[in-house]
Amino acid sequence: MTIKKLTILPTGIEILLPAGSPLTEVEYETPQRLIPFGCRSGSCGACVIEVLEGFTSLGEPDHDELDFLEDLGRTGGNHRLACQCRLRDDATVRVAEES
Repeated sequence: MTIKKLTILPTGIEILLPAGSPLTEVEYETPQRLIPFGCRSGSCGACVIEVLEGFTSLGEPDHDELDFLEDLGRTGGNHRLACQCRLRDDATVRVAEES
């Protein structure tokens, strides 16, 4: 099993997960609520993250995710819904501030 590292800012906490793990697994690795997951299905927008390093390490966003991010005003290509991501390689993300 290959282990990958997810760094979450602004705390700088590093979470180690098996490659291919959904980012929702973060909540089981620490008692802190580092990413505010809501519905876990990509329809509430609670878990918007800004990907600072390793955008492709989280898999490709599908059309529905991109459309919803646009509805949220999160265009520009560096935002994702954490609940829709799988950690395929090391990445650094920051929980997006509410817009």
